[in-house]
Amino acid sequence: MSRALFREDAYLRRCTARVDAVHAPAAEGQGHAVELEATVFYPTGGGQPGDTGVLRLADGRELRVTDTRKGEGETQILHLLEPGAAPPAPGDSVEAEIDWERRHRLMRFHTALHLLCAAVPAPVTGGRMAEDKAHLDFDIEMEKLDKDAIEAKLNALAAAGLACSARWISDAELDANPQLVRTMSVAPPRGTGEVRLLEVAGIDLQPCGGTHVRNTAEIGRLQVARIRSEGKRNKRVTLVFAD
Repeated sequence: MSRALFREDAYLRRCTARVDAVHAPAAEGQGHAVELEATVFYPTGGGQPGDTGVLRLADGRELRVTDTRKGEGETQILHLLEPGAAPPAPGDSVEAEIDWERRHRLMRFHTALHLLCAAVPAPVTGGRMAEDKAHLDFDIEMEKLDKDAIEAKLNALAAAGLACSARWISDAELDANPQLVRTMSVAPPRGTGEVRLLEVAGIDLQPCGGTHVRNTAEIGRLQVARIRSEGKRNKRVTLVFAD
């Protein structure tokens, strides 16, 4: 079980933690997987890629973390080392540091997708983000999606400087308020008895375990790169940063 420091403060770039376990490579061409007692590394989930970065050992070595994934359940977080790297030993103390520039771009994109939920009032059927783009799929008629109107709405919301904050509710509270769940294809992260909600002040409130900026002004200007059909119930809106 790893303490998910990124859920307490998405702006933490590094932490010192004990190595709790080391797992052998799961397949040929993969590296060892390291579990820490606490981590700033976000594991792949909810359409957001896992963090990359380094683990620094007491002997001065730096081990490259090429991906971060969930293990068994929500509380096991695996830091995947580059193939061939000699892993630390259980009990060792390491400094874990994420690639901050990459993470921050993903935080901006993830928050922008919450704005997109507000700009397009339709059920979300899927979504994903990368370092250079992000998209959501909507169950909506194609003719109702106007590129210029969506882009103008997104940039107005971003420029408004809306606060983004997280809070927790119980599983029972979420079950009693199913309208909070906006994404049809991804179930809210459960397993601890509580569910994390992300609120963009006045415009969006939904379960989300990802990392986000504190204020929408931090997103910057956005462009709708394209809108296309991915099937009868999937109309994809793709965003990029204007800069």
